[in-house]
Amino acid sequence: MKRLMLLYLLFPIFLFSQTTGKVIKISDGDTITLLLKGNQQKKIRLAEVDCPENGQAFGKNARQFTSAQVFGKTVSFVETTTDRYGRSIAKVYYDDGKYLSRELIKAGMGWWYFSYSKDASLGKLQETAQQKKIGLWQDSNAIAPWEYRKIKRELIKTKKMEAAKNGAKIKDVAFIEG
Repeated sequence: MKRLMLLYLLFPIFLFSQTTGKVIKISDGDTITLLLKGNQQKKIRLAEVDCPENGQAFGKNARQFTSAQVFGKTVSFVETTTDRYGRSIAKVYYDDGKYLSRELIKAGMGWWYFSYSKDASLGKLQETAQQKKIGLWQDSNAIAPWEYRKIKRELIKTKKMEAAKNGAKIKDVAFIEG
């Protein structure tokens, strides 16, 4: 009994809250859908990484990379929080402990999302990918996804204001969510 109690004290609680699921959909480089026990689906936004949007340079590459790494596989994940869209933010692990966000950054398929991460080692991986011009870092004009989304929001706002001045309506303005 003492050993069991010691075991609980030595291991972080998050290890006991890991969940597994089979990856059944890749929305973009940093968003996947899992099939959990009981045929329940769960959409997950990867923690600590922000990949180019689908309409952005290297967006399709990031999506393909994520698909090649985890599609059809059973992965484990640890939820860290939820985002404003209600998606679970999680650290996703596969192939005996590979951390998907780390692999994306190392391959130059995503930015270290430093605003939401304290893991400076991910920043070092990004710097290395930049120096070696790996993945999206081949593009000297690479724009961080959060900047890209900001530009899109401002463009939409401007178009709506112009339309309001002219008395016109804008039909189905597409917006790429983070």
